Amino acid sequence: MTVWSRASAASEGPWAQVYRVCPPDVALRLQNLPAAVLERVEELRFRLHQPLHLCGAGVDQFLHRDHGLTTRADEALLATEEHLERVIQGVTQASLYAVEDEIRRGFVTMPGGHRVGIAGRAVLYESGAVRSFRSISAVNIRIAREHVGAAEPLRPLVQDPKVQSPLSVLILSPPQCGKTTLLRDLARMWSEGALAQGGPRKVAVVDERSEIAGCLEGVPQFRLGPRTDVLDACPKAEGMLMAIRSLSPDIVVTDEIGRRQDADAILEAANAGVAVLATAHARTLEQWRGRPHMEELYRARVFDRFVILSRRRGPGTVEAVLDASGLPVAGVAHLSRRTDAP
Repeated sequence: MTVWSRASAASEGPWAQVYRVCPPDVALRLQNLPAAVLERVEELRFRLHQPLHLCGAGVDQFLHRDHGLTTRADEALLATEEHLERVIQGVTQASLYAVEDEIRRGFVTMPGGHRVGIAGRAVLYESGAVRSFRSISAVNIRIAREHVGAAEPLRPLVQDPKVQSPLSVLILSPPQCGKTTLLRDLARMWSEGALAQGGPRKVAVVDERSEIAGCLEGVPQFRLGPRTDVLDACPKAEGMLMAIRSLSPDIVVTDEIGRRQDADAILEAANAGVAVLATAHARTLEQWRGRPHMEELYRARVFDRFVILSRRRGPGTVEAVLDASGLPVAGVAHLSRRTDAP
């Protein structure tokens, strides 16, 4: 059983946290890989009786059964039942029951904000809704990383230059394009007063999946600034309303909106004069507008900016910044680059 230490997790890099939940033979092989390779790995995938798979920017290889990486499946280390059991025990602190609510969504978030996806046989309620998973056959560890300064290119675009107040921003992209990383850094910039105008602001982060702040024992493991409050593992819609009523934020931050309840809470925040920073899965503004309940937010002009991300030049490539009407914001052609680039 893995015992997490708040102090050590805050000071360690993302791979040290991942090693802790890996079987010893896998952790040893990973530790022997070049740092330059590990920096590009975004996912570590265990599939029962299949090669251990590393995916990322320019990385699509298997862990070799002796050392290093290989593209050949017959040379790779295969994931065993013991491997999967060790990972699951480490991620859940040896208690599947304690994280049952998360598992029914198909993933668990571990300290550091790493998301651990699970595949296997679904256990259903009589209603047909997913209750849990058993006979787990695959585990995918998505590596969470902090990139302080990722939002720097957006500095002139996220506040109203006339009244120096925060603008509401929705970040759109497919999975693994850096939405949460950018969102986290925008929260930090406002909380620290790092923006050029307007000074610092009070920020409330509603972190339903524990990925924005990566909280451990209620303490954020990522840098979110000194004026930020975090509602960890709190449902988005309920948390946004709680924050508005009790924490008096200037800005509310949340991840992956998409439900009717989310739209209602965002509309209430806008009507209360609170800026909203959020993300959603979509390749384009039009695709996002086509999702249930999202057109209402667009027609209400809740969001002042839409930031479109891709992986074209690596995670965090800003493809476009649009205004509330969906038109390109003037003077942002130079932003078609990685927001986390040096």
